[in-house]
Amino acid sequence: MVKGETATDRPMSTARRGRPGHDRDSVIRASVALFNEQGYEATSVSDLTRRLGVTKSALYHHVDSKEQILEVALEDALGGLEHALDAALDGVTAAERLSAIIRGAVRVLTERQPQVTLLLRLRGNSPIELAALDRRRRFDHRVTQLVRDAQSEGLLRDDLDAGVATRLVFGMINSVVEWYRPDGPVDPALLADEVLAVAFDGLRPR
Repeated sequence: MVKGETATDRPMSTARRGRPGHDRDSVIRASVALFNEQGYEATSVSDLTRRLGVTKSALYHHVDSKEQILEVALEDALGGLEHALDAALDGVTAAERLSAIIRGAVRVLTERQPQVTLLLRLRGNSPIELAALDRRRRFDHRVTQLVRDAQSEGLLRDDLDAGVATRLVFGMINSVVEWYRPDGPVDPALLADEVLAVAFDGLRPR
């Protein structure tokens, strides 16, 4: 600071980016919410600017394109699920690993509900969507292997197809995005316990 100069005398740093009222994260959040409301393909850049109350140039100050918003949101959803699966592999038994991924998936769905909702509604109509769907299939295959491992250890019924069991369990988990409300009465940790109880009571050997 120059002698005799006060903080209020100095100009604001030109390094700061953004527009008043919006930063990149808020732009992406609002855009994802609109994608979920009316569909990604049905949402135009003009729709996004109207929702945000900004010009197109202001929107493009934060993101390169509508496609980039989709890509960022899908990475948030898929990255969270993949990280949860990697962490679950630290379990000693297959049942522990399976329990951990179910808990992790419920946590990701409740913490990143808009992004996961967008992922679950993909139709595969663009390279970004196709790549995301491929990653989701690889995730499902890895979880299916955990189910097979638990069956081979005698911890789960072996008269059920592992792939079908995985789809049924994750169908239940994925339904969370349709009714869960962050400000509602359902505690995410207790929700994971309840999903585990319903899933394992049906999958355990009788």
